[in-house]
Amino acid sequence: MGGWLQAIRRAAVSGGCASLTSSLALVLVARAEGSGALQPVNATSHWLNGDAAASVERADFRHTLVGYATHHAATLFWAVLFERFMQRHRDRRGSRLLGEALIVSAVASAVDYGATPKRFTPGWELVLTKRSMAAVYGAMALGLAAGGLLLGDSPRRRVLPGRRRTLRA
Repeated sequence: MGGWLQAIRRAAVSGGCASLTSSLALVLVARAEGSGALQPVNATSHWLNGDAAASVERADFRHTLVGYATHHAATLFWAVLFERFMQRHRDRRGSRLLGEALIVSAVASAVDYGATPKRFTPGWELVLTKRSMAAVYGAMALGLAAGGLLLGDSPRRRVLPGRRRTLRA
């Protein structure tokens, strides 16, 4: 169970980064497409508020907070899987992290829009084009990789330079 607990702890950072980068991407692509900046975030609350949530442009508790919290929780879920997968690799350089993050993000996209009932999809399809949605999943991958870089090397025990004590990552 230690591997899963460690993955959950690490996912707080990598998932938090992924949530922020993908949320920023949602805002930017929505504006680029001529939609309200918060519409795709609000659309994520469609599991609770119905498809009309996608037309809400203003920030409010019912749509924006629920939508962001839902998105954040889903991103943390994918981050746990990413971190668990990365535990098998000693190499945690940027290129390895980004490659694995892109795979996890692609799987997330396939599951979100291929295997999940429509009511529980992210809801972005109600506001964004497929191209913009792909960009958001790409931003999620960048956030996962950035979080992995922030966390540093292997999550296994390592000896601190110049000391006899060990540190758990």
